[in-house]
Amino acid sequence: MARNGFSLQSLVILFLSLLSFASGWDIGNKNDRHACQASSRNPLDGCDQQRTVFVDVVSVNSKFTTVQSAVASLPNNTDTYVILIASGNYTEQVNVTRRGPTYLLGQTTRPNDQSYNTVNIIWAAIAGTSDNAYTSTLTVAPNLNASLTGSGTTGFAVPAGTPFGCVDFRTYNLNFINDYAPYSDGPSLALSISYANGGFYHTGFYSYQDTIYVGKLGNAYFKNGEVAGQTDFFYGFGTAWVEQTSIALRSCGGGITAWKGTNTTFTNKYGVYIVDSNVHAANSSLNITGKCALGRPWNAQMRAIFARTYLDKSILSTGYIDWSPSRYSNWTLQAEYKNFGPGYNVTGRAIAKFDVQLTDTEYAPYSSPAQVFQTPEGTFGNVGWIDGSV
Repeated sequence: MARNGFSLQSLVILFLSLLSFASGWDIGNKNDRHACQASSRNPLDGCDQQRTVFVDVVSVNSKFTTVQSAVASLPNNTDTYVILIASGNYTEQVNVTRRGPTYLLGQTTRPNDQSYNTVNIIWAAIAGTSDNAYTSTLTVAPNLNASLTGSGTTGFAVPAGTPFGCVDFRTYNLNFINDYAPYSDGPSLALSISYANGGFYHTGFYSYQDTIYVGKLGNAYFKNGEVAGQTDFFYGFGTAWVEQTSIALRSCGGGITAWKGTNTTFTNKYGVYIVDSNVHAANSSLNITGKCALGRPWNAQMRAIFARTYLDKSILSTGYIDWSPSRYSNWTLQAEYKNFGPGYNVTGRAIAKFDVQLTDTEYAPYSSPAQVFQTPEGTFGNVGWIDGSV
């Protein structure tokens, strides 16, 4: 039983991290992490050399020239491992299924600035007649069944007994790109995470449609990065917390968010929470003034909240929209809390049919990661995997 506010899963994550880095190297210490990420004659200088694997796409002397080959080399156990990735473009899909803490670091001289990232992982795929899961540049899930999106408003029925995947997955200073087409042409994911906990720091995600999928039992935390898209940038069934993030509008289609809520036997707060962030046109030449919706309900249990976030003039005056045919009901929560900027139109919001303005009291139950992230059993406070040093 969890005590003192800690879930059993959080305690397991803490124990594994302490055990694996008993040598003193700590991924949660930014000085240690930055030392590992710095380029040097010996690329593993500054890293925990017992637990770090190096990947270099251009070096003939590197044991691993693809990220996926490095991931596949890791033992399928609960030990902690780091993959350090040299600067370059990697054309591949990356699929992480192991349960143990797994951290992907990009080499960089500017670890606190995502715009200086030098590692790009690139794929080009569109769903077509296949499941969206097959398109993703990065997938974090224990198996294929866990990652399948499925069709309809309830999606794929994941089989009972499907194990939970990675308890603590992280990326730092990487860009994940699905460049199938330079416009919205169908689902083409940059990230898919289901049945796992994932933290994405100073990381960029780029596509045009369905950029980020957080599937069933997925917990995803984004901070100090960038997400770019055109249609339904964030969608899924799980929980996404997006903080201090640049959200770049490449054009408008659907909404920025589109969530499918899930019925459970316990109270849940599955949804997408965009906090202290910046929503803006990807470049000044785009003429999309007043056209972009904050979101639309993929099913009636959608929950999406934009809080204390700057909205540029691209945003629709009434904020959110409905889906056609209507999927909006009394169960739907499409909300804002203290947003600002030219895209926050007071008059438009006052007449909006699908946009709720939250009071301090109404926002309070959703105001921190600990209040929304849950264990698979529904216990709140599942935040032991989040890197608080970023």
